[in-house]
Amino acid sequence: MKILVVGAEGDIGQVACADLGRRHDLIRAGRSSGDIQVDISDLASVRDMYRRVGAIDAVVSTAGDVHFAALGEHTDQTLALGLQQKVMGQINLVLAGLKTISSGGSFTLTSGILNRDPIRMGAGAAMANGALDGFVIGAAIEMPRGLRLNVVSPGLLDVSASRYGDWFPGHTPVSARRVGHAYAKSVEGAITGQVIVVD
Repeated sequence: MKILVVGAEGDIGQVACADLGRRHDLIRAGRSSGDIQVDISDLASVRDMYRRVGAIDAVVSTAGDVHFAALGEHTDQTLALGLQQKVMGQINLVLAGLKTISSGGSFTLTSGILNRDPIRMGAGAAMANGALDGFVIGAAIEMPRGLRLNVVSPGLLDVSASRYGDWFPGHTPVSARRVGHAYAKSVEGAITGQVIVVD
């Protein structure tokens, strides 16, 4: 398969690429790195990316910023960052790709653990994750041409624990290998409308 991976240079993106890249041709996309650049919060940028990439069989997104802050320090702008970047950014990839991706292809988005197992300073991330999970469940039943849509929801990765572990007290990091397998399950399997939890 020819797979577009958006956010390929991040920790989760590298894990997805390591697993899928052994069996498929990957196009790596990012805001400022990769084979092609894209701003997923800008629908016009996403459409232009699809025009440049051409025919593809699957899209994997591990991209999207959120703002971490104490609840009392959040504003509508800081919370909107997660909605614009992580939520609408990934939804833009689906909406703009519906007519581009091959029939029977798939979209795999990425949410995360914090709407299930919250941490201090993580309300913005929890909000974005819950919105993405809900979108996938609701949108999957309307996907045309046999397209599939899933979201991977991993815990803190073992490869990220040295940098972010202090933010996640009591959380047991999940293996990068298991997270990579979750992306393979979504892309290569038959499921749709699923939140693929990796705890």
